[in-house]
Amino acid sequence: MQLKDFYTVNNVAVADKLATANITINKDHEIFKGHFPGNPVTPGVCMMQIIKELTEGVVGKKLIMQSSSNIKFMAIINPEKTPDLVLTLDISETEDGFKVKNTTKFDETVALKLTSNFIEK
Repeated sequence: MQLKDFYTVNNVAVADKLATANITINKDHEIFKGHFPGNPVTPGVCMMQIIKELTEGVVGKKLIMQSSSNIKFMAIINPEKTPDLVLTLDISETEDGFKVKNTTKFDETVALKLTSNFIEK
């Protein structure tokens, strides 16, 4: 985990190439002291790191993000109000590595959608 104690994986279910992960963001993590004091917002780059780490766990390989596209931050993830997230990872193997289509939600709200390509580290 790149950011120690930033989040907890509650469970990961994998069926075929589709993984669903339930995580909880640590609202007391020091990153929120600066992003932003009194109104914490989960940084997008941290969400991208979580997606990478979850993908590594599913495929059992260390990965590097090669590219990302269609990145859409659709709702603010405030760890004090909505720390529990559901990430859906549609993982497909490519010639070079893995393609991941992600949707991240809290409650019924879509917070993030992105497509990333990963190669082995």
